[in-house]
Amino acid sequence: MTSHLHALCFDASDPLRLSRFWAGLLGWETTEDPDDGIVLLPNDDTGFRLRFLPTDEKKSVQNPMHFDLTSTSLDDQQEVVARALALGAQHIDIGQLPEDGHVVLADPEGNEFCVIEPGNAFLADCWFIGALACDGSQEVGYFWSRALGWPLVWDQDQETAIRSPHGGPKVTWGGPPLMPRAGRDRLRFDLALPADGDHESEVERLLALGATRVDTARAGTGVVLTDPDGQEFRVLPAR
Repeated sequence: MTSHLHALCFDASDPLRLSRFWAGLLGWETTEDPDDGIVLLPNDDTGFRLRFLPTDEKKSVQNPMHFDLTSTSLDDQQEVVARALALGAQHIDIGQLPEDGHVVLADPEGNEFCVIEPGNAFLADCWFIGALACDGSQEVGYFWSRALGWPLVWDQDQETAIRSPHGGPKVTWGGPPLMPRAGRDRLRFDLALPADGDHESEVERLLALGATRVDTARAGTGVVLTDPDGQEFRVLPAR
């Protein structure tokens, strides 16, 4: 059976602090899981949890994934930005133009995210987390559509987007040119199988779709793969 998106993992120098920032901004509940560490559980239709893992590696490049948060009015956008800043975010410049309506911020560990202006048609039917915006090729958008069983909701000019049939954020890929990468990506997917799923068969299915198996020594209870663009992800056993 097809695995589901179980978690988006954040590497963090201080996982507790970072989890508290995102819990405060999203309004999600923090929990500690003996298998997953510090976790935020969604209280909306997002469909996956956030997981915070310790690392000694410092952030050195722009992340290839970031959240696009929605707003309902200009006042609401300003309130979201003010709340994020009060929790420890900061304004950053990644090349956005003065006339751009979205606000670019970074969380306390430098992970980029955007607060999107009201009236954005692409995110009109999404909740607070409107999208997980990714740097990536058209090929990788097709891969994740097949891997998760999520339909394509956008496919134009090498830009792709998928969304769960149950709703939640869109996952988007912006097409070429791709950003340079340095070391292990700080944000990664954890996939998991339903209780009656066969782990090895699912790994073989993903490999057939275009994934590559990499060193599994650090995987713990899972298998580490990369997608066709080289983005690392992990396949957990049934849970």
